[in-house]
Amino acid sequence: MSMDSRLVCVAVIAGAHGVHGAVKVKSYTQVPEDFSAYGPLLGEDGSVILTPKNPRPVGKDFTMRSPEITTREQALEMKGTLLYVPRDVLPDTDDEDYFYYADLVGLDVKTSDGKRAGTIKAVHEFGAGDMLEIQPPKSAEKQASWFHPFTKAGVPKVDLKAGRVIIHIEEAVNGRDPNESAPKSATPTLD
Repeated sequence: MSMDSRLVCVAVIAGAHGVHGAVKVKSYTQVPEDFSAYGPLLGEDGSVILTPKNPRPVGKDFTMRSPEITTREQALEMKGTLLYVPRDVLPDTDDEDYFYYADLVGLDVKTSDGKRAGTIKAVHEFGAGDMLEIQPPKSAEKQASWFHPFTKAGVPKVDLKAGRVIIHIEEAVNGRDPNESAPKSATPTLD
């Protein structure tokens, strides 16, 4: 799949709403209403799942009708279905510090001391902070993928044009700002 035809998850079907085939949708977009602004919502295989018709907010979610789902039973069967749009229909970002997580997948990962750490396999949002899932380089085949905090201290540089990110492993683990000097230890160390 080319860079511009990748799919980006923008929402999930949360269940049925009413008796006439309306669905309840949980948005994943920064501006919640935007999930329906980019055309038909697709499945993982690129097929049309929903064509949004008049989405309305209901609590933190949205309810809407779609010609593809006409009964409550169909809507219930679709619960948990992830909804995607092609990456190329999303607006470009003007600031180098703003990007789509989908744009990070496949980028090379280098440590702040210049060592290659692998490639980004995925970006996860576990609730306590975003994490990069990093696939080790081919030379370290037997190693499993690993997670790294996606914070400014842990990932000080994202360079989409160069196709890489720079990570600070020590700073991310210790929660320390890489621009600050190392904290003084109050506990003596044993040699």
